[in-house]
Amino acid sequence: MARRIDVTGTGGVRLAAWEFGDPPKTDPAGLDSAREVPDGSPGVLLLHGLMGRASHWASTARWLSGRYRAVALDQRGHGRSDKPPQGSFTRDAYVDDAEAALEQLGLAPVVLIGHAMGALTAWQLAAKRPDLVRGLIICDMRASALGAASQREWDQWFKSWPLPFATLADVRKWFGEDDPWVERPNPARGAFYAEVMAESPDGWRPVFDPEQMLRSRETWVYDAHWEELAQVRCPALVVRGLDGELGRAEAQEMVRVLPRGQYAEVADAGHLVHYDQPEAWRAAIEPFLDALSTD
Repeated sequence: MARRIDVTGTGGVRLAAWEFGDPPKTDPAGLDSAREVPDGSPGVLLLHGLMGRASHWASTARWLSGRYRAVALDQRGHGRSDKPPQGSFTRDAYVDDAEAALEQLGLAPVVLIGHAMGALTAWQLAAKRPDLVRGLIICDMRASALGAASQREWDQWFKSWPLPFATLADVRKWFGEDDPWVERPNPARGAFYAEVMAESPDGWRPVFDPEQMLRSRETWVYDAHWEELAQVRCPALVVRGLDGELGRAEAQEMVRVLPRGQYAEVADAGHLVHYDQPEAWRAAIEPFLDALSTD
């Protein structure tokens, strides 16, 4: 079960936050009931990556909901949050949105869990507002600059999408098998992208504007982000998939730069660690979360 809560981001952008709980259970009287998280439970805010949406965290968030108040945020331009044509898609806008969500939802001091771009937002917020963050999990995000060539590749990749897709099965097949960026068949990747498509009169198209995604990306790919890592005061866990975009050497350097950094890796996982290997992902982060709860 997920309950939508609208919050207001910077510049008045409406953001959809989703509070997760256990799936409803049917009692003997035939009534559905969802388990309530006790008042005062610590909070977790989950931040998806570029093109993602809060629902990508559903499995993780439901698992966390037994001990935390687990909320995932559709960030600006994504999911069911606003996508203002002339809106700001800067790093400051994303970080300020997450900060506003924490304060409006009353989640702080929070554990931030971010994937890819969402992880960058998480550690930048942790550096900016250490009073709001008690722990940080960084999932497969690089701290080094990716450069102009990377941005050009992404522009060409978006243009290669065979839009519109006739069916969701076509979405799953293209992103899971036929996409030139896929080295070997990956059903989890196909499912990931199927979740960010919506039906339109002529077929299935992304719920986001690719141009807005490129605008979002260009605000961080040209810069390195080591300085903000060094400013994170809370315990932080860097998680990488062995076949992901974050290499082992860079991940371990990130751990060294973080004042209280730790490292974990997930075998047989690519960039979409929590989607590729959900059980192994949970096993990788659980010891870190257990240690936080005893601090």
